[in-house]
Order: sequence, then C-alpha cells, then structure tokens
Amino acid sequence: MKIVVLDGYTLNPGDLTWEPLERLGELTVYDRTPPEQIAERMKGAQAVLTNKTPLSRELLFDSSARYVGVLATGYNVVDVEAAREFGIAVTNIPTYGTDAVAQFTTALLLELCHHVGAHAESVRAGDWEHSADWCYWNYPLIELAGKTMGIIGFGKIGQAVGRIAAALGMKVVYADQKPAADCAFAQKLPLDELLACSDVVSLHCPLFDSTRGIINDAAIAKMKPGTLLLNTSRGPLIDEAAVASALAEGRLAGAAMDVVSTEPIRGNNPLLRAPNCILTPHIAWATREARERLMRIAAENLAAFQNGAPQNVVNP
Repeated sequence: MKIVVLDGYTLNPGDLTWEPLERLGELTVYDRTPPEQIAERMKGAQAVLTNKTPLSRELLFDSSARYVGVLATGYNVVDVEAAREFGIAVTNIPTYGTDAVAQFTTALLLELCHHVGAHAESVRAGDWEHSADWCYWNYPLIELAGKTMGIIGFGKIGQAVGRIAAALGMKVVYADQKPAADCAFAQKLPLDELLACSDVVSLHCPLFDSTRGIINDAAIAKMKPGTLLLNTSRGPLIDEAAVASALAEGRLAGAAMDVVSTEPIRGNNPLLRAPNCILTPHIAWATREARERLMRIAAENLAAFQNGAPQNVVNP
C-alpha cells in the first residue's frame, strides 16, 4: 500500500519516528503541502494522512485513496460526505490528548491568576532588586480555592479539567447535553445558571452550529463581573470581538485562548489588542507524550483498515 502524509511536521518535527506507519506500506512524508501540490502528492496513494491540509470533494474524486486518516480529533478538513459517497473511509484520533489539554488548560488558568511569566521578566529587568519593598506584584493575585469552575462541554477533557479544579479546592459545575456518569465532584447546571455562578468559565465542547459563538455579548452579560474565560477547544466557540470588548471594559477580568477563529492568527484579530488576554498557538495537544499516542493510534487505525475491521471511522 502506498501511504502519503501531507503535513507531517506538526505531529513529528523530528523528535518521533514514523516507523509505526512505515511497517504498513510504502510511506512518503511531506512536512507541509501547499494547496497547488495536494493533488500531485496524493496521486497513486491508497492511504492519505492529513492534519490540517484540506481534502475537498474534487481532490478525493480524482484520487486513488481508499482511506483518509486525519491526524487529529477534529476532521472538518475532509469532505466526509464526499468520501462516503466515493467509498473512502475517514478516521480520526480520539482521546489521545486528554491529559495534555487538561494540563495546559490549568496552566493557562494559573498564569491568569499569578502572571508568573510577567513577574519573572520583571525580576530579570531589575525591578525586584530596586524595589523599595520586600516583595511586590504587578497584577492582582487570585486564589482559586472556594471559587467555582464552570465547564461547558463535559466529555473526557472537560471531566479531566474538572478533576484538577476540584483538587485545587474549586466547586465544579458543568453544562452538557448529557449528565456525566458517576461524577461525584461536579454538578450539572443549565448553561445560563453556569454562566451566572462561575468565577472561571472553560470551554471544552465541540464546534457545531449550535455552539458556534456560544460565548457572545449575551452570554458575557450573564457572567459575574471579573470572570476568567478559557478556551482550549475551538476558536469559533467565542465571539472574539465581544470578548475583546468585555476585557477592555473590565467585565471579564482575563481570558486565555489556545485557539482562535482563524489559524494561524491574523493581525486583525481583536484579541491581540485586548488587555489581560493570553494567546498561545494551538499547542495544548502537543506534548511529546500525546504526539506519541497520536502516532500509535494513527498506525493502529490504518492497520485495522488494512485488516478489514476499520476503527475510529467518522463516516460509516
């Protein structure tokens, strides 16, 4: 089987091995593929793997592909309906990054509470050496114990974040279509009640038409003044202009986003100019350990397809 990886650099910038996939066929890996070269690089490949390189109906129709493996959980880069129509199985990689994303979400929250990086830079700049006082702080310092963490979307990642929040002494509430089974540390609430009672709101829901822009002017108006907002899920879950305005006006005390509406971020994104807004380049998933799991599951998905028992198929 001829296997091609269209954009392998993000998964493996050189610290992993492609050997799990090399065992399954003739493997060609491209670090990145510009749009005008996608069709040529797919030519003759029965298995095509992509992270963010889009595969349209036209590309799939003209290809030899019988299998598309998405090297991520989200698979909106592939026209899955066209793939089903053409008899192409599409798989994704679920749950590989649960612990990594939960840990990163917590890191963003703690940075908003303590501004560790900014204080460390201040010390290096000589501010402590020349301070008239024994210690100082340039931002308000926030203690989380006793505060309420509101989690929108309570799947595996949301629950992992909730367990960490509970360990920090926070009350955990969540909004989701389904109650979490056997969850003793969190209370399910309607979304409006969650927004009204939470000191921290963290987004972990999928991006659907029903969740697009779920954090907008109306939602922010229901929040406590001084709420902290976290998003490590999908950028379009928030109305970025509304969040930027709320930060500028002090209605939100801070926000931390690992995802934005258009990625890579564009210079006109209003969050770039918003006060007390942390922006990171969609790296919550990217620990080496998580990427190793992703690589292993990608190979397992392809091997299962080759053996006639496909797994993690998103277009059955």
